[in-house]
Amino acid sequence: MIWYTALVLAVAVERLAELVVARRNTRWSLARGGTEAGGGHYPAMVVLHTALLAGCLAEVHLTGRPFLPALGWTMVAVTVAAQLLRWWCVTTLGSRWNTRVIVVPGLPPVTEGPYRWLRHPNYVAVAAEGIALPLVHGAWITAVAFTVLNAALMAVRVRCEDEALARLPVAAARA
Repeated sequence: MIWYTALVLAVAVERLAELVVARRNTRWSLARGGTEAGGGHYPAMVVLHTALLAGCLAEVHLTGRPFLPALGWTMVAVTVAAQLLRWWCVTTLGSRWNTRVIVVPGLPPVTEGPYRWLRHPNYVAVAAEGIALPLVHGAWITAVAFTVLNAALMAVRVRCEDEALARLPVAAARA
């Protein structure tokens, strides 16, 4: 279980790196006239993502869930793929990527990278990680709870983001 704890902690460090990038990008966006939309759901998102990491560790350590190699290694691969997709989104959007919904007037829509095929590829990465990371070590309760709560949160988030982008004369970046 030590390696699983290390994996979850590595994902936590990755999330902290995201926050550093997002903070820098928030300053960039606001300096260019960007406005934030839907800030009300952001605290719930932070709590949910933190609870995912805590739930992974708590469920495995408290219940003694076994590592099932066929499921576990497959879910490690999905977790890694989700991280790669997330950072592909970050790289593609550059200074426009954020953990918040901030749109900058006058910027053209991003249609490169994963945005060529998906409208919200970062949310696909989040959903995949939310299922896969817990299932690496059999934490199915955490996987189900996160998936249900994340689906509700994403319904709000995507609607907020799409409305914010629609209000602009020219669509801006997507998170």
